[in-house]
Amino acid sequence: MPIMATRDVLWSDITGVYEAVLAHPFIAGLTDGTLPRESFLHYVVQDAHYLRGYARALAVCAAKAPDVDTTVLFAEHAAGAIAAERDLHAALMGELGSTPEAAAAEPVAPATRAYVSYLLATAHGGSFAEALGAVLPCYWIYARVGDELLAAGSPDPLYARWIAMYGGVEYQGVVDAVLDVTDRVGAGLSTGELTRMREHFVTTSRYEWMFWDAGYRREQWPI
Repeated sequence: MPIMATRDVLWSDITGVYEAVLAHPFIAGLTDGTLPRESFLHYVVQDAHYLRGYARALAVCAAKAPDVDTTVLFAEHAAGAIAAERDLHAALMGELGSTPEAAAAEPVAPATRAYVSYLLATAHGGSFAEALGAVLPCYWIYARVGDELLAAGSPDPLYARWIAMYGGVEYQGVVDAVLDVTDRVGAGLSTGELTRMREHFVTTSRYEWMFWDAGYRREQWPI
């Protein structure tokens, strides 16, 4: 019987989570244009906070990578996450009636804080495979969602532009490179190491759903 590629093992663990992501009213609202702009602005502001932490987690992946090519890959992606925050988010915030300066002054919401804390703790405290498992959902789920939404389209030009960023061929190439690393590294893991990688992958996949849910609800600290 053929051995499953690591990417297939990981994805099989989160099919239910991914179905819940697609069914969430935040995602549905992007495609039919009904997502309130206030919810999208909240999401964009929190995403700017999140990407700064995510870039640091990617930098740790680069430092722990098993070879030079993988170090370069994650170092480039860490820089790219910062560039995305500065460029796309600045443009979106302008159209949403905010500014990068105002966004930076907004508090980091509970789900954002929890997600980033988990990423950084796993990246610093775990192996490269564990760190990879933790950062992978942000790459992969966004690519899958982008493809789904790109096919459906959106009547809202602002939402359509966001969808195009993640549903395009260029972004899929970025994700494919990380999935290739996942399969290569995963093939050499022990059962225990793969189990830990899978646990982190499932956990941060759940955080992806929580992040969109928090944006939809415009989550604030209760006290």
